[in-house]
Amino acid sequence: QVQLVESGGGLVQAGGSLRLSCAATGSSISLAMMGWYRQAPGKQRELVATITGGRITDYADSVKGRFTISRENAKNTVSMQMNSLKLEDTAVYYCTAVSFGAMTYWGKGTLVTVVS
Repeated sequence: QVQLVESGGGLVQAGGSLRLSCAATGSSISLAMMGWYRQAPGKQRELVATITGGRITDYADSVKGRFTISRENAKNTVSMQMNSLKLEDTAVYYCTAVSFGAMTYWGKGTLVTVVS
């Protein structure tokens, strides 16, 4: 059973930076895709960024040019560097992973709060 453990959330001023990390533990399964979603208060969960094993990336338009996703396949870890943070980036960020067998896994989430 794959478990995703996030770290790196916190409180940051607008314009600042944070780095989120996520480690997949509990199995040596290969993961086709890893990524991040977020859910702001009162809003639906939305895609932030994803990355495949071949390092093909996809970003939400709202974070392009500010966020950078990366992964280490051998360690089954994914990270996301978030720069130029805005108030509207405040949300719970969830790590997600999809196996080659199309199983989807979710972390418990880490809170990012951006203040002025």
